[in-house]
Amino acid sequence: MVLNIGQAFKMAWRSICGKKGRSALTILSIFIGIAAVMTIVSTMEGMKAKTMEQYAAMGANRISVSVYAYTYDENGNSISKDYFTDLYKYCSGLKDYVIGVTPNSQTGATVIYGTKSTANMEWQYDDQYNVISGPPTQYYGSDQYSVCNNLTIAKGRDLAWLDCEKYNQICVLGAQAARVFFGSANPVGQILQVNGNSFTVVGVYAARVEPDTPSAYQTDNLIVYPYTATRLLGDQSPTDFLVKAKDDASMTNAITEIGGYLKSIVDTNNGGYNVYPENQWQDYQNQQLTLISLVLGGIAAISLLVGGIGIMNIMLVTVTERTREIGIRRSLGAQRSSIVAQFLIESGMLCGMGGIVGIIFGTIGSLVLSRLLFQITIFPATWVTLAAFGLSVALGVLFGSYPAAKASKLQPVEALRAD
Repeated sequence: MVLNIGQAFKMAWRSICGKKGRSALTILSIFIGIAAVMTIVSTMEGMKAKTMEQYAAMGANRISVSVYAYTYDENGNSISKDYFTDLYKYCSGLKDYVIGVTPNSQTGATVIYGTKSTANMEWQYDDQYNVISGPPTQYYGSDQYSVCNNLTIAKGRDLAWLDCEKYNQICVLGAQAARVFFGSANPVGQILQVNGNSFTVVGVYAARVEPDTPSAYQTDNLIVYPYTATRLLGDQSPTDFLVKAKDDASMTNAITEIGGYLKSIVDTNNGGYNVYPENQWQDYQNQQLTLISLVLGGIAAISLLVGGIGIMNIMLVTVTERTREIGIRRSLGAQRSSIVAQFLIESGMLCGMGGIVGIIFGTIGSLVLSRLLFQITIFPATWVTLAAFGLSVALGVLFGSYPAAKASKLQPVEALRAD
């Protein structure tokens, strides 16, 4: 007797519905594992997406350059040598590969406007550990800072090279920093006190991400000074720089050219240099997040293993309960393969139903966590959903194999004698 697939599914459905409580508990053991794995994977994908959003806001094709060399004054104090002017002039001659170069060094100067002071500003977080306030990050930059960081002017003007040459005490604010100090008022023309020195706000950059969000506090909460303000604010000359390549194809040539130039001017006995694409760190961070995702997913998958063992146990009980039925079918000519297929279909259906419920709850969990943690909506990727369903069915087939094989080996006469 050849197995009728359609009839086999009907029999499996009747068997599942006939033991509703047992079937529900079996499905529960599978859906918890599937939901946990889906939620963890989707949440980690949301973290990646948020990280990439911040990198994208900064712009692509950026090259990080670090150049350091020190001399010493008469008191034996180290003084960092200023390499930016040389690097700026050299990159200006690489128009085929480079469209911008700027220092990328920070300062911890105290900024005061009215009653607001960065000395009193601290990073604050809500219950979900999302940033809700914090002091602006202060950078030294050139006239090409905005080009290198994907910024555009919304109000006023940008830094100019003349500001650097003339040591002008001016600054440009990021969109979030402007809100931190001035609210909805126009900051252009206002005076900030920076370490006791007066700096005039000449411009405001347009927002790169949604205002007043955690990303805004990390991306647009900035103040940029001409890099020559280091002398006034008591900082060393910048040693970290950003170079913006024209496009992806220009990155390799730009790195080669700049590396060769720095090799010729840097005394490696008293210093050194590094030139590397910024996306190297993005790739590394992605790898770290992927590794964390795998570890957490593996921990959650343990519940699937437990659920699979539960499936095997339930199917063994089912085989025992249906021994006479198996004996009758075998005596009527049913092949062993038909018996195996019947029980595999039933276990696969049980786990598949658990997988569907798990996908539903996993999707809900992904939506809720992504909104709470990252303020974005993350739906599980199609491949995650399909993989979750396929995994649940595969678990049913895998852990149902032993009970199915045991059922197929029952001898008709012995099976018919069973109570």
